[in-house]
Amino acid sequence: MTKILVIRFSSIGDIVLTTPILRCLSVQTGAEIHFLTKSAYSSLLRPNPYISRIWALEDSMSSLLPALHREGFDYIVDLHKNLRTWRTRFFLGVPGSSFPKLNLAKWLMVNLKVNRLPDRHIVDRYFDAVKSLGVRYDGAGLDHFFPDDDTPKLPGIRGGRIPKDLVCFAIGGAHSTKRLPMEQLKKICLELPNPIVLIGGASEASAGKQLAALDPDRIYDLCGQVGLHESAKWIRESSVLITHDTGMMHLGAALRKRIVSIWGNTIPAFGMYPFYPEGASPAFISEVLELSCRPCSKIGFDVCPKGHFNCMQGQNILQILDQVKKETELR
Repeated sequence: MTKILVIRFSSIGDIVLTTPILRCLSVQTGAEIHFLTKSAYSSLLRPNPYISRIWALEDSMSSLLPALHREGFDYIVDLHKNLRTWRTRFFLGVPGSSFPKLNLAKWLMVNLKVNRLPDRHIVDRYFDAVKSLGVRYDGAGLDHFFPDDDTPKLPGIRGGRIPKDLVCFAIGGAHSTKRLPMEQLKKICLELPNPIVLIGGASEASAGKQLAALDPDRIYDLCGQVGLHESAKWIRESSVLITHDTGMMHLGAALRKRIVSIWGNTIPAFGMYPFYPEGASPAFISEVLELSCRPCSKIGFDVCPKGHFNCMQGQNILQILDQVKKETELR
């Protein structure tokens, strides 16, 4: 049987975006699919039925390379495309392919505001890496699989029953310039009439407590208290997901949820907006257009380089609230 190694080291959203490749490779080629990623993200894909084995990178590739070499891969699909993956491909010495990363086009957009970005999602660009294998996108969107099917439990929420109008609010983001300021988070939480469950990592724990304290009977804080799959379950059980440009946004798309996504210093034109199955309704994207400084980075900063943070301070909160209401009613 043909054995294929797929490489993507990080992060949550980027790994979720590889799932159509894994599915289509497995189904269309019948190959045995292995996946190489950082150990911190390995649990995300362990329940995925299209993967035969996950290789978890701890610190250095040097200890992992001999074992990978002994595995005898026939082909490598590089979906990270950096120096580390180039070295891995060189060491293993087998055929492989990658995808157009568009670093120059992104640099031009960030630094000169010259748009040479193609109108293509990164998932479509990922499929360039497997075109030579005869693999094509099947139109079925992203995947997320759970290690179990238990419904999450939240003590105190209307007798334990999850209400149909529950809103899941992913308040985190890898960088400050991708997150709403606290005052705007508070306004959304106070103005929404819906019960809200807050999800995020340990770095959002303090913010989660502050927001939940605004209305403890209606706002439930799980930031830093549950793992990735448990957070995904709350996304699944909600009527709508409010999220920044983060991994939770892509998990929401994988779970076919209605999404209101809020964008700060990054832009959807980079090709990382919510990716749904063909024919599905797109997410609502809230962004401040026509800012001469945006995008200021393809990733993000700890503070706004200009000091004004207009890409988030200028968000239309009333429009966001109205869209959440519409999406809740559509469920």
